[in-house]
Amino acid sequence: MKNFGIAEWAIVALRSHDFGPARRVAVHAEELLDRPRLCATLEEAVGDCAWVVGTSSRRVRGRPRLSPAEVAREILARAPGRTALVFGDERSGLTNDEVLRCHDLSAIPADAAQPSLNLAQAVLVYCYELRGAALTQLVRPPAPRATPATDGELSSVEEALRDLLRAGGFLAGPERHAVRDLADTLRRARLSRREARLWLAALRRVARHARGDPLGG
Repeated sequence: MKNFGIAEWAIVALRSHDFGPARRVAVHAEELLDRPRLCATLEEAVGDCAWVVGTSSRRVRGRPRLSPAEVAREILARAPGRTALVFGDERSGLTNDEVLRCHDLSAIPADAAQPSLNLAQAVLVYCYELRGAALTQLVRPPAPRATPATDGELSSVEEALRDLLRAGGFLAGPERHAVRDLADTLRRARLSRREARLWLAALRRVARHARGDPLGG
């Protein structure tokens, strides 16, 4: 991270805050070990981000698997919206639930004979690609964009959509993956904060009407 100018990071469900061994090898980057945001859940860690990318070799229907270079270019294209790159446990990677929680997925195109990289190597690859993309973009500044909706705001829209679909009878039994699939289309649309608030207001109002509540309530 220090090699490529990235300083903000978070750790989810940290078991121990003993970074002694890491300090011995973090030459000239020791201050980064004092900066992690300690979060209890992944939702807490990514709540203020507009795009959440999980690093995993798993394949999920409807989600293309991006290369690190593609992720880096897309991160810059989505600026000033914040992006979270989510890395899993050193031994087992991201869980299935964590993979599904991410908006998109990315994997390093390693050789099939040895596809697994350790965590530090994987982070290095993504940091390198992001740095290279940023240096290239300095020559051609991007056009300003509307402030994108955060993951927390999109989660509120998803919850309002779920409430509406239940009120309207679309969700009569187990939810399965219907709401998630519908919400994914909104995430791919890259809603602005204004658009997300408009969706939220509309969904809540229609849900109240479907339940027979007063529209002004």
